[in-house]
Amino acid sequence: ALHDRLAAAGAYFTDVSGWESPSWFAPEGEKAEVEKLSFGRMNWFPYWQAEHRACREAVTLTDMSIMSKFLVQGRDAGKVLERISANRVNGDVGKITYTQWLNEKGLLEADLTVVKLEDEKFLVVVTDTMHRHVETWMRRNIPDDAHAFVSDATSSMTQINIQGPNSRALLQALTSEDLSNEAFPFRTARDIDIGYARVLSVRITYVGELGYELYVPCEQAVHVYDHLVREGKNHGLLHAGLSSLGSLRLEKAYRDYGHDLDNTDNAFEAGLGFAVALNKPGGFIGSDIAAEQKAAAPYN
Repeated sequence: ALHDRLAAAGAYFTDVSGWESPSWFAPEGEKAEVEKLSFGRMNWFPYWQAEHRACREAVTLTDMSIMSKFLVQGRDAGKVLERISANRVNGDVGKITYTQWLNEKGLLEADLTVVKLEDEKFLVVVTDTMHRHVETWMRRNIPDDAHAFVSDATSSMTQINIQGPNSRALLQALTSEDLSNEAFPFRTARDIDIGYARVLSVRITYVGELGYELYVPCEQAVHVYDHLVREGKNHGLLHAGLSSLGSLRLEKAYRDYGHDLDNTDNAFEAGLGFAVALNKPGGFIGSDIAAEQKAAAPYN
């Protein structure tokens, strides 16, 4: 939905799971193109560097609409996701939970987040490369007698990530909702107003800074984007692409399934034991083996 706006902002697009997504942005007056392939630093390295620094020192806007998004609904939706997920995901409404999904061998099938929107409505968000696998894993693990239904919401939501120490100030200038740390703590998920739009705002980060993921109905995406960019000028906003996302998360040692993790790893050897709730009532898929893996792990 934001393609023309991102192109006008200097995006250098790359193919990402069939999407055109910005890898980096050329500054005003520069062309968004690769001048010459090199084993050294490319011509766009300074642009990438500026985006990385802006996220650490000010605020960045990243279009993450490539992320796969699934609604899981029904009176048994929470029970089903609790069984599939290694962490506790069926807690308070309005909370996001980072979790892994394990198989019967205790190995990683997925690495994702689950947002509890309502008692019978959840949003599962996972990297683009895991789209069909995660959808299939959910469908295969819904019991025949369970009242739970999965729908692919990926193309209906534009995801805009606002990250960096100035992110709260930027969004607070645009919404009537109280975004203070007391009213909107880490892991909160709540609808907020931006302009004429209602936006699901989730306080979470993949870059290690104060930040928010905004899930916007596609028909309102340009409207919200324009408000963010206009107000962002007062807060040092820079557009950021997937290259800086990669370097920022690596700097904080945040894992990426498909690069750092795959289905030959277990959560404990990957340093993700903190997201495995072994004492969860009823357990989860692979919980017995996971307990053994924890006991054998050099650190857990």
